[in-house]
Amino acid sequence: MDDRQTVRDAKLDELVRGIPFFEGLPLESVKASLSHVVTREHPAHRVVLLENDWGSSVYFILSGWVKIRTYNIDGKEVTLNIVGKGEVFGEMAPLDEVPRSTDVLTLTPTVVANMPANDFVHFLNTEPQGGIRLAKLMARRLRQVNRRLRLRESDSTSRIADILLFLAEGQGTQKGTSIEIPNLPHRELSSLSGMARETVTRVLGKLEKKGLIHRTHESFQIVNVDALEDLLV
Repeated sequence: MDDRQTVRDAKLDELVRGIPFFEGLPLESVKASLSHVVTREHPAHRVVLLENDWGSSVYFILSGWVKIRTYNIDGKEVTLNIVGKGEVFGEMAPLDEVPRSTDVLTLTPTVVANMPANDFVHFLNTEPQGGIRLAKLMARRLRQVNRRLRLRESDSTSRIADILLFLAEGQGTQKGTSIEIPNLPHRELSSLSGMARETVTRVLGKLEKKGLIHRTHESFQIVNVDALEDLLV
């Protein structure tokens, strides 16, 4: 084995470890599917995908955060989801062979692994557990959307609590007895929750005074998950 092959194998091993979607699946099948993957670094606030583009790749986030957005009939931006390290996006268009339905924009400097769509579809066709893994991912996202829709008529505190729990479920990191999520700009939480930025700021301040969350420059810490869930009405 020459040095170039050794380097390539090391990069593949690193990719496998960095993408939870493939965790526990047959290693040789995964490595074959990732053999044409390339990684790209994007600065913050860079558009990675545009609505109506054709789906030539599927994307896995190795570091950073992106938001998935669309626009309503009045032209107002609507944030559908915010996802981070380990998540996959752009998987729908290659499956049903239609153009993209949303934009994807980086919120922070982000490293993304681009997998050719044909390789992704071939992997799903040849590795049954891969299809099950994708179905579970979509089911989780659908449950989250259903819960957010159910709470649209709830009070502002319930809706902000739900957004924090939503982010914690998808991207939270356990820190002792707390769960840590990035301290996203209030305008992003406003777009995600569908409430005014001033309302978001006020509710977050109230939750912090109650000791349910703790904010630093870099992160939110959800101090008491159970108490936050009790606010959902």
